[in-house]
Amino acid sequence: MDRPGGRKIHLKPIPHLGGVAILISFVVGVLVSRPIEIEFQPIIIGGALIVLLGLIDDKFDMKPLTKLIGQILITLVPIYYGIVIDRITPFGIEIEFGIFAVPITIIWMIAIINAINLIDGLDGLATGVSIIALSSIAFITILQGNIFVMMICVILIGSCLGFLVYNFHPAKIFLGDNGSMLLGFVISVISLMGFKNITLISLFFPIIILGVPIVDMLFAMFRRYRNKVSIVSADKSHIHHKLRTLGYTHVESVILIYFMAALYAGASIILYLSTVPGALIITTLVIFTTVIIVEATNLIGNGKKPVLNFLRRLVHKIVSVN
Repeated sequence: MDRPGGRKIHLKPIPHLGGVAILISFVVGVLVSRPIEIEFQPIIIGGALIVLLGLIDDKFDMKPLTKLIGQILITLVPIYYGIVIDRITPFGIEIEFGIFAVPITIIWMIAIINAINLIDGLDGLATGVSIIALSSIAFITILQGNIFVMMICVILIGSCLGFLVYNFHPAKIFLGDNGSMLLGFVISVISLMGFKNITLISLFFPIIILGVPIVDMLFAMFRRYRNKVSIVSADKSHIHHKLRTLGYTHVESVILIYFMAALYAGASIILYLSTVPGALIITTLVIFTTVIIVEATNLIGNGKKPVLNFLRRLVHKIVSVN
């Protein structure tokens, strides 16, 4: 049971075995579908291990370093099966990572696992954001003709939708670390499997698809570093906390972040379908949108809003001229 206290906002004990529920339904779905590819094995094996790690963390509140070591060891499961970022081909030039392929893959997977883990602060938030991200990956893999990854995405979307019924506010069950890390792990693996032929542009697809949790994680680390505290220390300055501070209700904050996640997911699909000039335009718009979100929610924590203030002055001048 997840009991109230500290940074937690719920008022009564709530079970947090969400990862177990999602894992069971996901495994059943995968086994019923009888995939030909052997690549479903590292997803299930690694998924079961990450849920076990999360259960231990939920029960005993592991130290961040111990938890990180456990995550790193579990990422070696898909790597053992050959799921690695071993090369990229920017502008048609193939670059081999060689001995750095495994460390880069580990960093990639750990970043996504913890991005989903950190955004799991409101009822239904991490589950809904994961559904949106999975839907975007599924759509792109359909365009690629990668039916296996699309199937994995659809099965996990079904598991998450069934769970979201009980996880949305007011939640009857939480994801817990076991659930949020499971979603992050599976998304990190299928993002690599879905974009095997990695070019400079396709490397950014998963980053844009998971724009909200990744931006939240990066600015949390920057904020803690600037305040001279551990970058893995907990605080109440994540994007969902900031929205609550601005006066939005629990449900309003979650739905707003859903819309942000959908915006990034839509941009990733447009980016996939774009030419190089179009990709540059979309990337610029994504960066601009990110700046607006960061300033509007004060994710940096310094209260400065140069871009928003500039836009306000610009709008004011246009209105006064008219």
